[in-house]
Amino acid sequence: MNTSVTPSPPVAIPPAQALRRRLARQPHLFTLALIVLVSIVIGTLNHDFLQLAMLFDIVRACTVLGLFALGVMIVLAAGGIDVSFAAIAALTMYGITKLVLTRFPDTSMPVIMVAGAAGGAVLGILNGLLVDFLKAPSLIITIGTQYLYRGVLLTFIGTVFFMNIPHSMDAFGKLALWRHDTATGVHAVLPATVLVLAAAALLTWWLLNRTLMGRAVYAIGGSLAIAERLGYNLRTVHVFVFGYAGFLSGLAGIVHVSSTRLANPFDLVGSELDVIAAVILGGARITGGSGSVVGTLLGVLLVTLINNVLILAGVPSTWQKVIVGIFIVIAGTVFASKRAA
Repeated sequence: MNTSVTPSPPVAIPPAQALRRRLARQPHLFTLALIVLVSIVIGTLNHDFLQLAMLFDIVRACTVLGLFALGVMIVLAAGGIDVSFAAIAALTMYGITKLVLTRFPDTSMPVIMVAGAAGGAVLGILNGLLVDFLKAPSLIITIGTQYLYRGVLLTFIGTVFFMNIPHSMDAFGKLALWRHDTATGVHAVLPATVLVLAAAALLTWWLLNRTLMGRAVYAIGGSLAIAERLGYNLRTVHVFVFGYAGFLSGLAGIVHVSSTRLANPFDLVGSELDVIAAVILGGARITGGSGSVVGTLLGVLLVTLINNVLILAGVPSTWQKVIVGIFIVIAGTVFASKRAA
């Protein structure tokens, strides 16, 4: 007797549902679509946007924001949130610049960068220890340490602008990977500082996708109860993610001073919302358990385009935050619908 079962024909998936499933696997595609849309609009209204010099300026503007965003993304992936990164960067960059100028003027750039990264990491680790010890929401803790770090800077270190930064930092800020002069006299310079962002992106990707710590970060962010049953150590993860965010913040501060050739203790204030917006637009959930390096960098690019280039299309600067807010609402709706699908 023939007992073979005739296979049932495959069920056709509606295009809308198929799109939602693809966005569930690759949320950064939505961010990429927004970038393409914004670029087409700006490029159509103002052809200067397509010049090489403008593209290099966008890359330069993405560097510090991107370093901040990578750190915030890894904290969000673990189910936390950090708003103290700008204060960490300000304290680190100004303190080290002042120390080098007054005591060690011949310090090389690699040593300065290591000092910035180490100083930021120490402050970040303090965040992680406080979050773990006090068992309080990380948002509350990092709001507190934000005021603490900025208060220490303004009270004990100084508020005087340094117009002349150490020679090694100045030279690094001027260093170019590529220069191009157009026939119209426009200078296009790709700064070497972008290498710091590229290295940080590769390191972050490797940590999240190729190490046990990366698995622990996503596990704890996805479900703390399940992660604890699997044996993941919450304290270790907290110290790591906040320490790593501080590490990148310290680097960002040094890069910022080198790029602007100015050490200003009041710099970077107010950048927190742009950074968090970039991470969310990159597909990271505020509740944790998700986030990618590619998506985060695309979110940084989108926010940078809105904040720095929309003026070319005749959009008033006062509308920049409005557009970012609209994009966040749209992205939140799309990402929520794809999770429900």
